[in-house]
Amino acid sequence: MIKYCLKCKKCLSEFESWFNSSKEYDRLKKLKHLNCQNCNSTKIEKSVMAPNLANTKNKSHEKNKKKFKKIKTKLKEYNKFVEDNFKFVGDNFAYEARSIHYNNKKINKGIYGKATIQEVKELKEEGIKTEMIPWINNKDNEN
Repeated sequence: MIKYCLKCKKCLSEFESWFNSSKEYDRLKKLKHLNCQNCNSTKIEKSVMAPNLANTKNKSHEKNKKKFKKIKTKLKEYNKFVEDNFKFVGDNFAYEARSIHYNNKKINKGIYGKATIQEVKELKEEGIKTEMIPWINNKDNEN
């Protein structure tokens, strides 16, 4: 079950409601089964709502911490593989990728570097295969 704070776009009133899932909310909204309690408008939107968090440590918190550490370790392994097998081009990733693609530039290694989400989207639209992977900074805390 999930509780959402809902806001009417017509009269601006706010109210809360429970749903089985976020998908259930989306389904009901699409079918126009959600309406304002005050004006009966179906122009209802979810508004930001703070989650209800417990302030105590428990077993699930420790379990999640272990999972996070395992995932972080795996990402560091991927990052190391990329560093060892690809050429770092820094902030020039989009430029270098286009140079290789359009000029049929021969390279010994693939490249990696920094690009904005917009640049990656544009590269993919141009038919240039790119992938984004999370990068774990080695200087980050181990917590």
